[in-house]
Amino acid sequence: MTDPKAIQPSELDQLPDRDPEETAEWQASLDAVAKAAGPHRAAYLMRRTLECAEGAGIALPQLLETDYVNTIPTAAEPAVDGDEAMESRITAWNRWNAAAMVSRGSKYGVGGHIATFASAAWLYETGFNHFFRGKEGDGSGDQLYIQGHASPGIYARAFLDGRLTEAHLDNFRREAGGDGLPSYPHPRRLPWLWEFPTVSMGLGPISAIYQARFNRYLTSRGIKDLSNSHVWAFLGDGEMDEPESTTALTLASREGLDNLTFVVNCNLQRLDGPVRANFKIVQELEAQFRGAGWNVIKSLWGSAWDELFQLDTTGALVRRLREVPDAQVQTYQTRDAAYIREDFFGKDPALVEMAKLLSDDKIIECFQLSRGGHEARKVYAAYRAALSHTGAPTVILAQTVKGHTLGDGFASKNANHQMKKLSTDEFKAMRDRLELPIKDSDFVDGQVPYGHPGADSPEVRYLQERRAALGGPAPARRVHPVAPLPAPAEKAFTAFDKGSGSQNVATTMAFVRLVKDLVRDKETGKRWVPIVPDEARTFGMESLFPSLGIYSPKGQTYEPVDRDQLMYYKEAKNGQILNEGITEAGSMADFIAASTSYSTHGEPMIPFYIFYSMFGWQRTADQMWQLGDQLGRGFLVGATAGRTTLTGEGLQHADGHSPVIAATNPAALSYDPAFAYEIATIVKDGLRRMYGEAAPGEDQDVFYYLTVYNEPVQQPAKPSAAGIDEGILKGLYRFNTAESAGLTPAANAARIQLLGSGTAIHWALKAQRLLAEEWGVAADVWSATSWTELRRDALEADAALLRGEERVPYVRQALQGAEGPVLAVSDYMRQVPDQIAQWVEQDYSSLGADGFGLSETREAARRHFGVDAESIVVAALAQLARRGEVQATAVKEAREKYGL
Repeated sequence: MTDPKAIQPSELDQLPDRDPEETAEWQASLDAVAKAAGPHRAAYLMRRTLECAEGAGIALPQLLETDYVNTIPTAAEPAVDGDEAMESRITAWNRWNAAAMVSRGSKYGVGGHIATFASAAWLYETGFNHFFRGKEGDGSGDQLYIQGHASPGIYARAFLDGRLTEAHLDNFRREAGGDGLPSYPHPRRLPWLWEFPTVSMGLGPISAIYQARFNRYLTSRGIKDLSNSHVWAFLGDGEMDEPESTTALTLASREGLDNLTFVVNCNLQRLDGPVRANFKIVQELEAQFRGAGWNVIKSLWGSAWDELFQLDTTGALVRRLREVPDAQVQTYQTRDAAYIREDFFGKDPALVEMAKLLSDDKIIECFQLSRGGHEARKVYAAYRAALSHTGAPTVILAQTVKGHTLGDGFASKNANHQMKKLSTDEFKAMRDRLELPIKDSDFVDGQVPYGHPGADSPEVRYLQERRAALGGPAPARRVHPVAPLPAPAEKAFTAFDKGSGSQNVATTMAFVRLVKDLVRDKETGKRWVPIVPDEARTFGMESLFPSLGIYSPKGQTYEPVDRDQLMYYKEAKNGQILNEGITEAGSMADFIAASTSYSTHGEPMIPFYIFYSMFGWQRTADQMWQLGDQLGRGFLVGATAGRTTLTGEGLQHADGHSPVIAATNPAALSYDPAFAYEIATIVKDGLRRMYGEAAPGEDQDVFYYLTVYNEPVQQPAKPSAAGIDEGILKGLYRFNTAESAGLTPAANAARIQLLGSGTAIHWALKAQRLLAEEWGVAADVWSATSWTELRRDALEADAALLRGEERVPYVRQALQGAEGPVLAVSDYMRQVPDQIAQWVEQDYSSLGADGFGLSETREAARRHFGVDAESIVVAALAQLARRGEVQATAVKEAREKYGL
């Protein structure tokens, strides 16, 4: 066996060395430098050589981490195209009013955050004055994802701009009165200003990536040219710990999204303390983004550091900056020059000598004030470089101080995220620091005043002129006036009115067939956005591959293995399907971007996202809340739904509760249709309401959640009775009676009303027959398409009664006069049908699939949960026996007969 120690490094290289002598010379040179000038010099030369190779386009693995210095040297910074002194005054006013707004609100106990915007003020102001394109110019402008805790600063700027008043600022976090400002970016609460909700941390980053990607999708498909739109996402370094923050980084680089820039406010603090107390978050993020293929720009140090770097002839300063952990950097922010001399400079003889050349004031300036994120010129250079970079997205890592300019009581303190106000003396010190013309007499009864230079002041004129040149105010949300989309041809919706005949069809297949017809529509077909997380074949959607194509910015650079088949796997630059791979979070981010295109781009798109129902609301409910907050429109489709219909998969796949979670979202219209014609009716009305002519008082800013099943069953014809469509949409209608089902019960037969939703209606129909044929009981069967909509209608009726208005809930109207008790059943936990219990006048009981799912056949699973037809029969007899309408012995006989 060969001794591993005897193997030379060159022998481990899989590639042959065509000139070993030349290689040896390079290695010898490196050894010589290390011996003569030290290993740090050798490492420096290697880094510079690798950077040179990268710049020359030589294919080499990239360095994942660079020195803890600015990417753009001071000498390479472009001149700022504007009046830096004027912008500094504007920023000072914004800092003041942001702090004043939160402090004034603290007397009401509503809270607020001061320190985040204080650290990020220049990151925003530089963008507003020079880069962020508004919506009043050509195209759609830029899309801005504002860091949630920085909202006071954005409000302060809107106040300076004249878009908000003092009354608005005084109602920060107090919205009930009508002039209030929401705590964070909430489009549903302030729809003319906020475009994207971001404070649910981690959702902003992934949404920004998929928004940039969707912009490219719309351009590639010829819907709208968005080549001039740029997506800016402002994030916190602590926020990057959220898995959603980084889960799609490789998608952005893989698809070359150079229309996207992340700006990470690296103030080194999260909510309770340092982000990386014993490490360096900037270096960690740099490695993470570089490894994912992003262009990384670090803006860490202000111009005061230039002198120190010029003195660093040995590299000792750079080495020390790399090794000092973040928590110690925070400590320097709060200590005197003597401490910094000893702790920072005293660790290396070369640094001791450097410190002798520095005054105490210089040390304090560098270590406590001068950061790359606090200087307009540094931020401007970083933004300009980001927009100039092509072929990959850019992340800017801007180092700041949390609580900057607020005073020693705030800057870098661990508790500053929870600190809500400054004292009068602290405000006066801040005023002097910012050089603002606010008098002591302006502080009335100890309350800090707002500051404004005047509507016609040079500051306001400058601000407005800069925004006008960039295309209008920002941030801003606009709903462009567009004509309602024409309704698709009626033929698509009536295809299942006659039923499926002898053919068994799952409702999943019925939905897919409907969509296949709708995407062929000449007027609206191109606006459908099918979204699927790598399960298209599971849902029978493979036939859409060749006809619609799967979107890919590269098209199809290979010959698919199934090219000779009719339904081959086809990718295309103008593909319509978004097949995201195994990522429900990414698919939801797609859906959000598509569902809000009507506002973002003035182009209404119709997304439908189909997924395993168990992997929707349970896994991504936070994004579905974000969808509602952002006023998105479209169709979410929970396929393979229910707790007992997905045979063999077990508890991790058996959804028995998604309608419960969906019911908590006010923007979600949740339906559990049983039949194909019900799906068609719901989708048709959804298109009308969201994209067509909504009725007076109807909220268009809703989205639909439909559960569909994978169990093939015979689809019945649509009943011809009046009011069927109304019942389907409102949530309940009588599908049949015992008589119309041909069961001819006796004249004095006991009667019960069976309410079933989704696939459960088929068990109810079988129970209807068993009750009639074996127990002499008449049962009427109702289709409950939406327990949630029935409940919401009833809640509105209750609210109307409190206002003195007479209104009867629809569920009570529908069941009025129905004989006997009511028994409700679904393939979900009983909490789902029990939503309507208090408004049903008849005796009410329910059956459901409570508990964990299990791997079994459908029949065995339903027997296990007690929801199969025989269990319904026993439950019905028990309910009737309690009322004295059947013999009590019938219940025992039925249990024994059916093996229960």
